[in-house]
Amino acid sequence: MATGGGAGEDIMKEDDNNWPEPDRVGRQELEIVMGNEHISFTTSKIGSLVDVQTSKDPEGLRIFYYLVQDLKCFVFSLINLHFKIKPIQS
Repeated sequence: MATGGGAGEDIMKEDDNNWPEPDRVGRQELEIVMGNEHISFTTSKIGSLVDVQTSKDPEGLRIFYYLVQDLKCFVFSLINLHFKIKPIQS
């Protein structure tokens, strides 16, 4: 994976200690291995940016929120691309 900065590297500096604890609504987890670094995050389900802004660590949780949104878009794009590719006819 190329590392050109952005949320991928920013998230490695974050700490989830001040993020909302998982609750009955649910949880979000993200585990990242980048080079020799390994980090894991856990928080409650984030319904909207209001949840992010009202947390104890809005900046860190915002980075997490947007990284997760970007990863979801990336995965859905890969899935969509997979089903659009036509097999080569021989």
